[in-house]
Amino acid sequence: MNLQLNGKCALVTGSTSGIGEQIAKTLAGEGVRVIVHGRREVEAKRVVQEIEASGGTAASAVGDLGSDQEAAHVVAVAQSTFGGVDILVNNAGAFPMKPWLQSTAGEWVDLYNANVGSVVRLVTQLVPAMVEKKWGRVIMIGSFLGPMPGPPVANYGTTKAANIAQAVSLAKELGGTGVTANTVSPGPIRTPGMEAGAKEMMTAQGQEYDFHTFEQFYVQQTRLPVGKIGSPVDIANMVAFVSSPLADFITGANFRVDGGMMPTTN
Repeated sequence: MNLQLNGKCALVTGSTSGIGEQIAKTLAGEGVRVIVHGRREVEAKRVVQEIEASGGTAASAVGDLGSDQEAAHVVAVAQSTFGGVDILVNNAGAFPMKPWLQSTAGEWVDLYNANVGSVVRLVTQLVPAMVEKKWGRVIMIGSFLGPMPGPPVANYGTTKAANIAQAVSLAKELGGTGVTANTVSPGPIRTPGMEAGAKEMMTAQGQEYDFHTFEQFYVQQTRLPVGKIGSPVDIANMVAFVSSPLADFITGANFRVDGGMMPTTN
């Protein structure tokens, strides 16, 4: 299927590893010129080089999106490198593991700034140009923990719920402009972060780490309908479709790419 994305420009935040890296590479494979973003210059340049080695076009922008000044720098780089941004993928964010009663209000506020405030900074600076061109895409990377938060990640789940709400409210505000806003919410995905957690858990139980063994345990415990943990490619493919002109009639939606993790009808 031709997604009609050739020549578009995308800023993918937090794209130096995991899901964000795969989104950047998948979009680049569709002919999108990609701004790879992260806080580590070495990793950002690595992803750029890998995209270019595969025949794609990419550049890097480094900065902490929790800061007004650094977010403005990332925006400036994105706008000047390829002449503007058509697709904004808000993937960057922190994922702390801390129980409710061991958390402080300050930690909740800091995480909200990193995961929600960062989106506000980029949307307010990049979307006006999309509206002027009468075409654009804003995509939030949410989580199944948004509508189904768990105790160890209560503050993270709250920020993901906020990201979903951001997409809905933005979609309504941008109605009729040609700019859409949607959320793609991953379920359990095999990322470096998940692997690190899995290894820590199995080591603590005196077991030698093996991802397949962990996957079997996870699927059994969660009763995950698809019977396996997902891949970053699963998320990237959905993001690519929602980013495309083929998705013109889709806005304000939350696409749960979670292997059936959420047992709901809406």
